[in-house]
Amino acid sequence: MKILAIETSTEFCSVALLMDDGIVAKEVHAGQKHSEMLLEMVQELLKTTQLTLHQMDGIAFGAGPGSFTGLRIACGVAQGLAYAANLPVVGINTLEALAQKTAAHFVVTALDARMGEIYHAAYQKITRFNWKIISPPMLCSPDNVPLLPGHEWIACGSGFDVYRPKLAAFYSDTIQQIHSGFHPHATEIAQLALYKFREGIRLNPADASPVYIRNKVALTENERKV
Repeated sequence: MKILAIETSTEFCSVALLMDDGIVAKEVHAGQKHSEMLLEMVQELLKTTQLTLHQMDGIAFGAGPGSFTGLRIACGVAQGLAYAANLPVVGINTLEALAQKTAAHFVVTALDARMGEIYHAAYQKITRFNWKIISPPMLCSPDNVPLLPGHEWIACGSGFDVYRPKLAAFYSDTIQQIHSGFHPHATEIAQLALYKFREGIRLNPADASPVYIRNKVALTENERKV
C-alpha cells in the first residue's frame, strides 16, 4: 500500500509517505505556520518519491488530541486531498502514535494539554502496528492520572517532559523508563494507518473529524469539577 500521512498536532509539522519499500518523511518546527507549510511539504514529498496523489491508497492524519488549530488543519487538509484524489482517510490518535515511536510493549503516553493538564493514555502492543488500549485517552491533571497494572511500562510525550518529577514519583513502581523529547510524527501515523486500512477501517473524507477530548479551549473552575 501507499499511504500519505500528515501530523500537525504540536508545534512540529510532519508528512510521511509509506510505500512497500519503506517510509520517506519530512519534518519542520512550524510553530504557528502549519497551514502555510503543510501543502508545500506534501508536494515536495511526492516529488521526491516521484509519485502522485492519485497513486496513493489512502490518506492518514493525526486526529488528536493536541493543538485545536493543528488538529483542524490536519483534518481539513486530509479531507481536501482525499476529495481531490477520491481516496479514503483514517484518523490516528496522537497518543497511540507516541506509543508507536517506542520499541516497548507497554507504553504510557502523555501530551501537555496546557492549563495544568495532560492528555493521557496507555497501550499494550499486540502486533507491529496494532495496539490494545489499556487506559483510554483522557484529559486529567498530573495529580489525577490513572493507576496502571504491572511494572513494565515505558513513558513518553511532552506531558512527561513538563511534569516529569510529579509523574515519575506517582509511577515510581510502574514505569521502567521515561523517554524525553517525544512528539507525534507522521511516520508513526502512517504505520498505524497501514494496519487500519488493511483491516478495512477507513472513512469517507466527509466523515473525518479531529479528536479534541477537551471540548473547549478554556474551562471555568466550576466546569472542571463537573
